[in-house]
Amino acid sequence: MADVLDRVIDRARGMRELVRAEAAESERLRTLSPRIVEAMWASGLMSSFNPVAAGGVEPSFSEMIDTWIEMAWQDGSFGWIGIANLPSTFAAASYLPDEGFAEVFTKNDNHVTIGGQYFPNGQGTAVDGGYRLTGAWNFGSGTGHSAYIGAGFFPMDDGEMRWVSEGIPDMRVAFLPRAEVIFTDGWHVQGLKGTGSYDYNVTDVFVPDCRTIPLFTRDAVRGNSPAGRMGLMPVTAAGHASFALGVAKSMLDDVEELAATKVRMSDMATLASRQTFQKGLAHHVAAWRAARLLVLDAFGVAESAVESGEELTPRLRADMRLAAVYATDTARAAAEWAHLAAGTTAIREGSRLERAFRDIYTGTQHAFIGEKVAMDVAQIWLGLIDDQFGL
Repeated sequence: MADVLDRVIDRARGMRELVRAEAAESERLRTLSPRIVEAMWASGLMSSFNPVAAGGVEPSFSEMIDTWIEMAWQDGSFGWIGIANLPSTFAAASYLPDEGFAEVFTKNDNHVTIGGQYFPNGQGTAVDGGYRLTGAWNFGSGTGHSAYIGAGFFPMDDGEMRWVSEGIPDMRVAFLPRAEVIFTDGWHVQGLKGTGSYDYNVTDVFVPDCRTIPLFTRDAVRGNSPAGRMGLMPVTAAGHASFALGVAKSMLDDVEELAATKVRMSDMATLASRQTFQKGLAHHVAAWRAARLLVLDAFGVAESAVESGEELTPRLRADMRLAAVYATDTARAAAEWAHLAAGTTAIREGSRLERAFRDIYTGTQHAFIGEKVAMDVAQIWLGLIDDQFGL
């Protein structure tokens, strides 16, 4: 697997100089700059997480995690695109029926980027051959350069919600050609400005059933990696953890470099010579390393279980989600410390520290790694509930 690791991570590492040079332009455009998007395609990074049939290399979770950390270390918006477009395209390529896969991927020589919002903010009236879809979605990450847009919805039969089990409604994701979607933008935000996370809507648009997938499916139609048999939720959780870890590492690295020369008013001693700085750096770097190892362990254990044919139990899913929450909390604390330690250097517009601080506090507002997840996990551990289907 080392060759896969090198191929995937090296595709990201090779973009360091370009991403740094284009970061301000992406923020100005409020979507990833065309030069970065083109380079992602030229390097093969854009399709790398896909099944082989869709132009990918089917990396392991450890390879995905370290690639995402690298991307977020370079720039928060670039990292967020990595955890938005790459999993979205992976899901469509893995789970679409053959007819839908042929339309979306094969017809386009696998040169397809997908972004959007998978939460079911729409309703799809069941009709012959598919659904009539109406809905409005916010925060469609990566839609600024996506050829197809993902849109979560509730299937409706004769005006009634469809249920898959007691208390759990059916939820699906439709993949819509860009031309069929109305974008209303709305992406005027504090951080992650370069992600093109636009609002969008559709009204009574027909979507064939072959261009939809169940939101929580783990039945991969193509691909041999365990990730395809684990579903979109673990991949999404790994992405959120990696994003936070990557941005925090960029701030820890930058403040460590700054410490050799940085002095504060009324104190000519450098940051590096201050014992309080030394203690803080040691603590947060160690905490960061521990959080990364926890993420690798939780996702690696679950991946190995699935690869050996075992069930992806609620406990395994809970452990992965909690690792993502813990890594996010640890990364946020490290970022806050680095921002304070850097002083006025961290507030100057255009600096990596300033942009990273805005990015991590924007990205970690996401409900996917919120406190309710930790409470759901604890309830499973305590035996108060058997499962939480959203984990």
